[in-house]
Amino acid sequence: MDLFEPLRRTLFALPVAALLLAAACSQQQAAEPKAAAPTVAITNAPSGKPQARLATLKLWLGKEELIAEIARTPIQIQTGMMFRTNMAENEAMLFILPVQQRASFWMKNTLLPLSCAYIDSEGTILELKDMKPLDETPLVASSDLVQYVLEVNQGWFKRHNVEPGMKIKTEQGTLRQTFFGR
Repeated sequence: MDLFEPLRRTLFALPVAALLLAAACSQQQAAEPKAAAPTVAITNAPSGKPQARLATLKLWLGKEELIAEIARTPIQIQTGMMFRTNMAENEAMLFILPVQQRASFWMKNTLLPLSCAYIDSEGTILELKDMKPLDETPLVASSDLVQYVLEVNQGWFKRHNVEPGMKIKTEQGTLRQTFFGR
């Protein structure tokens, strides 16, 4: 009988036990919910100045017409309405998200009170939210089907009787046809 056999078993068992413990801990951490973050994380901090006016498109919400700037690239989405000091009554910003998701928007460095609509891939308004200037608390959508977010002056939706369930159209047709060609 080998006198060192119990020692070898112990030395073999310790690394195996450590690996199992590490795996169990990492699975437990992965299951813990994390705080909601904005839909697009800021990777390049905005310059402290508003972004240049973006390309625009006419939108119709029922009989109401808006001229919306289109934020489509990551930096355009990240910057959004930051540092702007005015927006005309019939103007808006439409954010085109690359995939459907549970969108989360905030008002970091945004000086204007805004309202936003979370919109599905077909252009149907899912929900409306009012947003407070400079509030960095994420406003998380109830649905994970959000493909577009429309920001307008606060109260615009209410003043124009725009409600969840309404569809948004463009000159080219639906939002999906306009931005994704389907």
